[in-house]
Amino acid sequence: MFEVLVYLFENYYQSERYPDHDTLARKLTAAGFENEDITEALDWLNGLIRPNEESRAEALDTHDTFRAYTNGELAKLSPECRGFLIFLESAGVLSPGLRELILDRAMAVEGDVVELEKFKVVVLIVLWTCRGDVDTLMLEELLPGGEPQHIH
Repeated sequence: MFEVLVYLFENYYQSERYPDHDTLARKLTAAGFENEDITEALDWLNGLIRPNEESRAEALDTHDTFRAYTNGELAKLSPECRGFLIFLESAGVLSPGLRELILDRAMAVEGDVVELEKFKVVVLIVLWTCRGDVDTLMLEELLPGGEPQHIH
């Protein structure tokens, strides 16, 4: 799934939006991705589109918030992930609403524990989807391998 998400970012970052899911699934199949990975990635992306997401994010956009993690979040997110999230929020990259959306999408990742490299892809895709733009320095930090590959 993460390879599909990175591929989508690298190939559609410059454009305004990526194609509809059916067209996207055909293009991903043609690019050589397995149907299971495509379905998982597209389902995961659908979780970013919710009717009341904007109002929930705005309600959480205060700078005086404190986030305590649930037992499930503590078990699923490595200490490095939680530390990275705190770093991004304290650096002003994330609002509390975006933080919650990132946590929601990280918890939706299949498997027991989300390690830092996968968590960075979650952050990247959420920022791209919600903002449409990701700072170049953040790209270097978030992309696997530490550098933009097709982005100038």
